[in-house]
Amino acid sequence: MDPLELLGHPVRLRIVHALRGGRELTTGELGERIADVSKATLYRHVELLAEGGILEVAEERRVRGAVERRFRLRQERASITPEQLEQLTVEDHRRGFAVAMAALLAEFTAYVERDGADPIADLVGYRQHGIWLTEAELHQLIEGMRAAILPVLANEATPDRSRYLLSPILFPVEDDHAW
Repeated sequence: MDPLELLGHPVRLRIVHALRGGRELTTGELGERIADVSKATLYRHVELLAEGGILEVAEERRVRGAVERRFRLRQERASITPEQLEQLTVEDHRRGFAVAMAALLAEFTAYVERDGADPIADLVGYRQHGIWLTEAELHQLIEGMRAAILPVLANEATPDRSRYLLSPILFPVEDDHAW
């Protein structure tokens, strides 16, 4: 199956998100992180991602007569290459955006439904800003965002760190004024 097609499902996208940052998790541990998805559904999507080469088995061990597998993400297979990006149609972009929004909504719903969820204390944000930019300013903004985000993507899980989902979205909108 094509990596774009594999990543084009909200549950599979959430599995990929859970394994980012070099994490190695069993399907049971994934189930704890994605608790709103049934075990059968989760197992099916993990298997599809593994068959498609997006996940690989990091370790296998026997636990009470069964084989427990720890999976890790193959980062190079879990992202869209510049060549693939150039091949996407407008419909592909629309479908990809819808999947990303469905995954984001599922993650947010899981967050607000858990015990102790506190959007104020957790500094939850979901603002939109309409900004006017030249092409040069747009490139400068994107580079600034990359410079801020890339260093923290490699952060390891530690007892004093909480995991956050950051989803920058940027696209031009129709303006009301023709200057």
